[in-house]
Amino acid sequence: MWDYQRKLIYPVKIKNPNPKLAKIVISQYGGPDGELAASLRYLSQRFTMPDEVSKGLLTDIGTEELAHLEMVGTLVNQLTRGTNADCVKESGFYDYFINHSTGVYPANTNGTPFNAMALAVTGDPITDLNENLAAEQKARSTYDNILRMSDDPDVNDVIKFLREREIVHYQRFGEALRRVEEKLTSKNKFYMNN
Repeated sequence: MWDYQRKLIYPVKIKNPNPKLAKIVISQYGGPDGELAASLRYLSQRFTMPDEVSKGLLTDIGTEELAHLEMVGTLVNQLTRGTNADCVKESGFYDYFINHSTGVYPANTNGTPFNAMALAVTGDPITDLNENLAAEQKARSTYDNILRMSDDPDVNDVIKFLREREIVHYQRFGEALRRVEEKLTSKNKFYMNN
């Protein structure tokens, strides 16, 4: 199944805790355009792809998104380490803290818990791949917004790495879409999962 190594695919070493920044970053953990949604979306969509290459791509990217989820969770954990009541009040982190303390919980920046309604799985490979292209751009945009809000070089380093991976995933999904469209068009029929 997996060969799991007990290290992150990119190091996360935050020197300065910052709950205010953690509240922003948490959106990429459990927000609608975050890593949890992406991994579940891709790992669910793979079953109705018309060829093994596309299935493999969705499996590979879906599992990579799980690694990104681990990185974002580590970011949030390190940004909240040693948090006390005064720090929580000053940072605006109190609404999250009241329910989850410094636990890493899948929610968006507003504290809304993750909802599977964020997953788009239609069973139509062309529709799903187009959704994935949009999802990768939304994730990139969210990372761009985090970079606009963050002045922590340790956080920014990790966010830039994750942002670049979104761009690579976007490119791979574009290649898959062209391949699937060609395959389905060459048969002169629409793909139906019957």
